Amino acid sequence: MLRGVRGATTVEQNDKDEILEATEKLLQEVIDQNNVLPDRVASIQFTMTSDLNAVFPAEAVRALDGWMHVPLLCSSEIPVDGALSSCIRILMMIDTDLNQDEIQHVYLEKAVALRPDLVS
Repeated sequence: MLRGVRGATTVEQNDKDEILEATEKLLQEVIDQNNVLPDRVASIQFTMTSDLNAVFPAEAVRALDGWMHVPLLCSSEIPVDGALSSCIRILMMIDTDLNQDEIQHVYLEKAVALRPDLVS
């Protein structure tokens, strides 16, 4: 079954290394919590708020062993007044036997405010 796994994190600065580090940490948490294997990933979409533009967050995936062939897409988050700034979001589409309510969505740093109902 194809399922979507959501995640988000924030950074303090528009800095290439900080964005890549935060994105890699987010990806690793999603992978670990949902037992994701790269050959079971259909695609990953990344968005970032408009205040972040130092690097494409998808570049962090290339640091993961075995993930070179996963389709990736980066785009800008829509600029909604009052929205959380300095935020990186992902939507990972995976082939899994997990039921929808078993998927572990991951929210780190200040992004926990986006979905407090999912943070344990």
